[in-house]
Amino acid sequence: MTITELPNPSGAAVLSRLHRLVGNAGWVDDPASMAPYLNEERGNHVGMASAVVKPGSARELADVLALCNEAQLPIVPQGGNTSLVGASIPYEEFAGIVLSTSRLNRIRTIDPVNNTITVDAGVILQTVQQAASDADRLFPLSLGAQGTCQIGGNISTNAGGVGVLRYGNMRELVLGLEVVLADGRIWDGLRGLRKDNTGYDLKQWFIGAEGTLGIITGAVLKLFPKPRETVTALAAIPDPYASVRLLSRLQDETGGGVSGYEIMTRPAIQMAYEHIDGIRDPFDTVYPCYQLVELTGQRADGSLRVSLEDVLGAAMAEGDVLNAVIAESETQGRSLWQIRESISEAQKFEGGSIKHDVAVPISKVAEFMEVATRICEQELKGLQVTAFGHVGDGNIHFNMNQPTTGWTKPAFMKQGPRFNRIVHDIVTDMGGSISAEHGIGRIKKTELAYYHDPLEIEMMRALKAQLDPNGIMNPGKIF
Repeated sequence: MTITELPNPSGAAVLSRLHRLVGNAGWVDDPASMAPYLNEERGNHVGMASAVVKPGSARELADVLALCNEAQLPIVPQGGNTSLVGASIPYEEFAGIVLSTSRLNRIRTIDPVNNTITVDAGVILQTVQQAASDADRLFPLSLGAQGTCQIGGNISTNAGGVGVLRYGNMRELVLGLEVVLADGRIWDGLRGLRKDNTGYDLKQWFIGAEGTLGIITGAVLKLFPKPRETVTALAAIPDPYASVRLLSRLQDETGGGVSGYEIMTRPAIQMAYEHIDGIRDPFDTVYPCYQLVELTGQRADGSLRVSLEDVLGAAMAEGDVLNAVIAESETQGRSLWQIRESISEAQKFEGGSIKHDVAVPISKVAEFMEVATRICEQELKGLQVTAFGHVGDGNIHFNMNQPTTGWTKPAFMKQGPRFNRIVHDIVTDMGGSISAEHGIGRIKKTELAYYHDPLEIEMMRALKAQLDPNGIMNPGKIF
């Protein structure tokens, strides 16, 4: 069976049965209403589907999967549709359904003593953050799409964001899962335990699997004490090597109190200043590189600010910091973060952008940025690298904008495979990953097969075949 056709002439009857299962509240089949579910955020992919199905409960979703599996009707699971690798968008010719978890949006329980929150998969990330805050707790996952993305999608893509340095990826924030398997069976693994050594850790199979093994319908997530002191600063630095040295200083001085650590090269930050309203440069001088720093702690006594001032002062004396501003209020701190958060949006105004979400060991970050920038800019005259990202966990968004003259966007974007190979070869040679936090989806399948150990691919395929023998779960993604 291909992913482009219904497997038998009774396809219309199957769709009718699905409609009856979820009712009108869970059914979308007119083109205008389906469009938001079929268009990728950046406009790179526009798919098609026979319908969008939105179950209202885990039981209803299980009935949908059981029917689809019986009919061998392929499905594309979708949360907030914020994937950057096309994982949640069906292909251009696809007769299956999009299965949205948007109606699974309950916060089930909060346990402040156990520091856990149990939620449906369709709950918006920002809603989870607010619910935790209302209980005087912190849910630390933070990323640009947090007002739209859903917890199920965050888990299915092992989302990272800006807090990984201190709190870990989504994988580290999940204690238990509820998952509907391809055949409609519900696995209830909603356990809020930090120690459970009873065999295989089954939840890990579904974290980062991009909906290819089952559909997450609920999760038990870790919470943390809410910070009592937050200090934010933006430092101008000479190069990425200074960034790595400054991180070590800060971690040593604060005992691991760095919760955010974002590097931005001048081309990246300049785009935000030019294209995004309300973003301003806090410095009067142009610098080659910038480091956004956030420290958090549990003692609201000003000690973190003192530590930050001491470290920045020592780094200035040695030339690792050229200038710095420290936020005097929460509002000023947010304005510094808005610079970093505006870069991705600003890139859209610069024409074509070939993007890479890569990771290398922290000790290799500066070397990677230097070597990859030099080679790529030598490879194509006028190309400008815009690099930014999470130095503290080794994840750099290494993007490149089309030259300002001589290239159209379509022509430039066709150079993607050429630059993918250059960048990914460098990353692999440095012991890194070709996908740090965005996943594989439909756009990195070839790269995964090229760079990954064949035995790892074989093991992944074996797991897929065991849990989804009919191949209905997000076909054509990852493999």
